[in-house]
Amino acid sequence: MARESWQALKSQRTGIPLPAAKRRHHPMVANLPLRWRFYRSGLYISPLAPLLLGMFTGVLTMLMGIGGGFVLVPAMLYILGMSANVVVGTSLFQILFVTMITTMMHALTTKAVDIVLAVLLLIGSVSGAQIGSQLAQKLPAERLRFALAAVVLLIALRMLIGLAWQPDEIYTDSPL
Repeated sequence: MARESWQALKSQRTGIPLPAAKRRHHPMVANLPLRWRFYRSGLYISPLAPLLLGMFTGVLTMLMGIGGGFVLVPAMLYILGMSANVVVGTSLFQILFVTMITTMMHALTTKAVDIVLAVLLLIGSVSGAQIGSQLAQKLPAERLRFALAAVVLLIALRMLIGLAWQPDEIYTDSPL
């Protein structure tokens, strides 16, 4: 994603157009049976592809608390071949229901929900979403994809450093 976004930004700056993409979605998606037309996203694919992708994302969300931005958005872009403007809304709509069900499961089974912290995070998230929607309207899609790729790569780098770096004390809370 980072490479594609960087090439698109470089192409805009130099004025040399990028060659057209050869295929829109992954060949495995193209070979699935029972194709449907999804009019809003402009896809003609099997409903099994988004169903399986949703199941995979749901399992990751339930087990590790990740999914939407890190798994679902790149998968919808590169595996399903959806356009970037439809991916954001579709991902947010899907995350709404998955998050509600996952939160209820964690709250009822493990009693691991801090409601005060959740309310503060909710206030911050709603405020950030307003700012983000204003930025998304002003910035081109290539810059948004590059920013998402940069965030994912920085988090992966931080996790890699955390795996390799051993603190002086095992239960320390000092930053790396």
